[in-house]
Amino acid sequence: MKLRELLIPPIFGIAPPGLVMPPPELRARLEERQRNRDRASTGLAHRVKPGEVDLSHGVILYLDDITVSFDGFKALNKLSLAIDSGELRSIIGPNGAGKTTLMDVITGKTRPDSGHAFFGQTLDLTRLTEPEIAIAGIGRKFQKPTVFEHHTVFENLELAMKADKRVRRSLLAELGAEARERIAETLRLVRLDSEGGREAGLLSHGQKQWLEIGMLLVQEPKLLLLDEPVAGMTDEETERTAELLKSLAGKHSLVVVEHDMAFIRQLGGKVTVLHEGSVIAEGDMQTLQGDPRVIEVYLGR
Repeated sequence: MKLRELLIPPIFGIAPPGLVMPPPELRARLEERQRNRDRASTGLAHRVKPGEVDLSHGVILYLDDITVSFDGFKALNKLSLAIDSGELRSIIGPNGAGKTTLMDVITGKTRPDSGHAFFGQTLDLTRLTEPEIAIAGIGRKFQKPTVFEHHTVFENLELAMKADKRVRRSLLAELGAEARERIAETLRLVRLDSEGGREAGLLSHGQKQWLEIGMLLVQEPKLLLLDEPVAGMTDEETERTAELLKSLAGKHSLVVVEHDMAFIRQLGGKVTVLHEGSVIAEGDMQTLQGDPRVIEVYLGR
């Protein structure tokens, strides 16, 4: 496969979600799905296009009764979760709690055995491929930074932008003024504006993490999934990362999986606790620190 095909996969057409009734307690928030079911019944199809995520009810991600089993082991067990548009949500839990599998379901890497997963009001994630989900506006950052170490910081962002399925431009095309300004603004945002001409391989570990976040941001995702973004960082880098993620909330929705409790406290906001594939508690850290079950399965360890 050619490099251009690897970096710029084609846009796939998809059909609207099927006749899936939401749970009664969330029906009011998801009533707009009825109109989409009506369109489906008349054979109307649509393509995933950027900017078309329906956030009219304020929920960007909705998971209901998601179950995933591997050889009889339930990695996720009837897990339900809702993330509001613009929210910064932290997810914690012991090893084996299902955090990675949760990320895999959201991005299409793993198909659930049962349950529903919606991005906005209309996009059924269980029916989309990984490229389609990325096109729709979900970006994922893994724990270990993956950057092009022999390219400059600026070139890494340029490659990420040209790999954007929505741009669909030649890898050899010149960047326009608007694209260059987007890269410059991203460099300022992730505090690498003085490092644009430096080879990425010469950056510190923390700077590589910021660069990879920047590589996602230039593609303008609506939902960012971040897996242990401060692992291996210094205290100063951790604090700066917390400031960065908090500055992104509102314009983007963020789901952060992390073990560093000090970092979670710096982020603030709502925290979801997973254990044995299910949500056992949600709330701010101050509340969760007094929850006996959370203390037993995680915080007390």
